[in-house]
Amino acid sequence: MKGNFDKIVSGEIPVLVDFHAEWCGPCKMQSPILKEVAGTMDGKVRIIKIDVDKNQAIAQRFQVRGVPTLALFKNGKVVWKQSGVQTKQKVINVINQFA
Repeated sequence: MKGNFDKIVSGEIPVLVDFHAEWCGPCKMQSPILKEVAGTMDGKVRIIKIDVDKNQAIAQRFQVRGVPTLALFKNGKVVWKQSGVQTKQKVINVINQFA
């Protein structure tokens, strides 16, 4: 993932990054919410998951202090970032702001 990350987040289509960890309970709660969001948004956003334990350099670069943290990228820049479990509607509203 390390080499492709910048390429993935630098496109016109917004990319929602789920910074998570395998051991994180709230992360497990966030995952099905993001699946629902993906189904609802129909190609308006790309959603990827980054395991902070396996990709520590990326997590540090974007100052991820807790998991889950969601970050929305557009054209390679972070346009929104929030820690903690987010509701489906909150995530959709944020994506619609930048889509």
